[in-house]
Amino acid sequence: MTPAALTLSRLDSPIGPLALACDAAGAVRGLSFGDGLTGAMRREYPGAALGEGEAPAAVARAVAAYFDGDREALTRVDWSLEGATAGDGFQARVWRALADVPAGVTISYGEMAKRAGEPGAGQAAGTALNRNPIPLVLACHRVVGADGSLTGFGGGLERKGWLLRHEGALLI
Repeated sequence: MTPAALTLSRLDSPIGPLALACDAAGAVRGLSFGDGLTGAMRREYPGAALGEGEAPAAVARAVAAYFDGDREALTRVDWSLEGATAGDGFQARVWRALADVPAGVTISYGEMAKRAGEPGAGQAAGTALNRNPIPLVLACHRVVGADGSLTGFGGGLERKGWLLRHEGALLI
């Protein structure tokens, strides 16, 4: 079900401001590294009213705990893709598969495509990851090139590298 309304808020972080969109139950529906969240939420939830407000306390605490070193803190954040326009199909399967990639682990785009049920669709997985409405919570920064290179991250490769180092990921 598409949420009737989403609350937009901002949180400070060591990698810059984070913009959040949460539904009435406090589930994260969108996250952006600065600008672009409003457009993404209008695309994914076209019927939802958007208004400014405070981030749910539980989400703010989890984000702060993650940046304070609790690598698993974001796994405790409620999130939802229910009602998103791209909430079905391959793209959504890629997004949901991100939840199963633990902190400190990286996988290739090809492996992500395989986990989403489409072996050989690494490039399509990359396209889906680029449209991930909840980066950081659904940690697309953990998907890297087949050779371990940092490629394709909407928040910028510098942030991707920072996040992976923060999680203790081994990079080739």
